Amino acid sequence: MNLVMTPRRIHTWPCKGRTLVLGERTLVMGILNVTPDSFSDGGVFSDPGKAVERALEMVAQGADLIDIGGESTRPGAEPVPVSEEIERTVPIIGKIREHSDIPISIDTMKSAVARLALEAGADIINDVSALEHDAGMAGVAAESGAGVVLMHKQGSPQTMQDNPTYGDVVGEVRNYLKARLDFAEQEGIGRNRMVIDPGIGFGKTFAHNLALLRGLPQLAECGCPILVGASRKRFIGEILARDTPAARMAGSLGVAAWAAARGAHILRVHDVIETCDVCRIADTLSAGD
Repeated sequence: MNLVMTPRRIHTWPCKGRTLVLGERTLVMGILNVTPDSFSDGGVFSDPGKAVERALEMVAQGADLIDIGGESTRPGAEPVPVSEEIERTVPIIGKIREHSDIPISIDTMKSAVARLALEAGADIINDVSALEHDAGMAGVAAESGAGVVLMHKQGSPQTMQDNPTYGDVVGEVRNYLKARLDFAEQEGIGRNRMVIDPGIGFGKTFAHNLALLRGLPQLAECGCPILVGASRKRFIGEILARDTPAARMAGSLGVAAWAAARGAHILRVHDVIETCDVCRIADTLSAGD
C-alpha cells in the first residue's frame, strides 16, 4: 500500500456570493445532524439551541464548513416529510448565520428544503442522490448559484445495503459521477460549482469502501474536487472491532490521513478538532513533495 501523497489540483469553488479555494490544504466539513435517528449522533442535537451551540463549537475548533442535515440517510432510514425537514434545519441555519459567516451546506435531496435553506443563509447543496431524487433540485441549484456536492449511492437508504454489487466499483462510481456532472452542466450548473463524493457506505460493502478510498486518484479523473465522508462508519468498526460509532474516532482519523494523502479536498467529519490536527500534519508533510 502506497501512502505517497497524490498531488491535488487547485480549484476555486463558487458558492453563491463567495468563492472557496480547494486544494491548497485539506478542508474540514463539520457534521451537524439535527435528526433523531442518524447512525452516530441521532438525537444529540435535535434541540435547536444545542444544535447552534455545536455548530459554533465546530467553528471555534477550526471547521472550514458546516454540513446540516435534517433527514438521516443511514442504511434503513425512513424518509422524512418535507415540512419536518424544513422545520428541523432552516431555523438553525438562520441562527448560525446570525453568529458566523462560515460556509454552510444543506444535506438534503429535496428542492423545497434546499431553496429555503439557501434563503436562510446556506451556500452549498449536498445532495446524496446527485440531483436524481427531486426533479426540481437542479433548477434550484442553477438559479441560486450555490455550490453543489454530487454523491454516488446504489439504491435508496432503505435498500442500499441489501446486496450492493459492482463489477469494478471504482470505475462504475467514476463513470456515474461523470454522467451526473454532465447532467448538472446541461441543467445550467457550472462545472466549477461542483464537488464529487464517492459515497462511502452508501450501497457499498466493506471491500467496496476500501477500493474507493484506494482509488481516489482515479476519481480525480472527473476533473472536480473530491469530498470524502467516512467518519465513524461501519467499515472502520469492522477493521477495529468497534461496534459503537463513537469508539471509531481514532480509526476515522486514520482514514482522514489516508484520504488527504490520496487527493481528497474536503473531509466530512464528526470529530473536528482532531481531524484539523491530522490534516495540518498531512498537509505540512506533503508540502515538501
